[in-house]
Amino acid sequence: MPTDNVKTAPLTENEYVKELLALMEANHLSGRQDLSAVIGQVAAMEDHLSAMTQELAAMRRELAEAQKQNHPVKNALQKAVTTMRGQVAELREKLAELKQGVIDGCKHALAAVKEKGLSALRNIAEFFNIRPGLEAMRERLDGYIKQDEAMIAKIEAVSGEYHEAGRHFVNMGRAITGKEPLQEAKPVGKLARAVEVPVKADRAGLRAMRRCVNAAIGGLTRLEKTERKPPIMETVNKFNEIIEQSRRDAPVVEQNRPQNAER
Repeated sequence: MPTDNVKTAPLTENEYVKELLALMEANHLSGRQDLSAVIGQVAAMEDHLSAMTQELAAMRRELAEAQKQNHPVKNALQKAVTTMRGQVAELREKLAELKQGVIDGCKHALAAVKEKGLSALRNIAEFFNIRPGLEAMRERLDGYIKQDEAMIAKIEAVSGEYHEAGRHFVNMGRAITGKEPLQEAKPVGKLARAVEVPVKADRAGLRAMRRCVNAAIGGLTRLEKTERKPPIMETVNKFNEIIEQSRRDAPVVEQNRPQNAER
């Protein structure tokens, strides 16, 4: 009997998932492509979340460097690290729930096939109650993307103020020596750029996850509209039943009686 590996194995390697997809493929059941696409999109979310986890680790290293240099951007970076940590933790929890929903759907579909045969998969979507989870995740991702955009703007603003202050200080010295003052501040500093890179990468990961969610919802919608055609033998048996019922319901035709029959 298959075992659940929700926490350790990728979704596409789960035995229930593999068994159901293989069953649908072997019997050429309609909806198999859409179901496979939905599962693939959820699996892709796992990859994006893994990349975001790595970016969070990079941000922690940058925070340590900013704190060591007492750089003004350290406060914005600390807030960014805290925010991203919360994002990753919550998305990991939501994704685990979504994966479990997919696996449970596959388990229930396989159990129905064992009990009723392939006809149980005529409306395969009814086994997968994951739309609410997908829609909730999309809403959450939209909020996280806005958070990242606000963080990026804050980091750039703080770094700009820091370099503007530095320009004024430099211009004091240039004025004393009779040199022309600098008209523009330095662009965003090296550390600030290094800080922005993980945040922008996190935002890119969130956007990629949102695309996956949208694609999964689209596949689920198509799956919900797909009603599988019954197997050939099921159709033949049904047709034979209709013919037999028609024969039983047909009026009995009285045969012509011979002319010399008793009256």
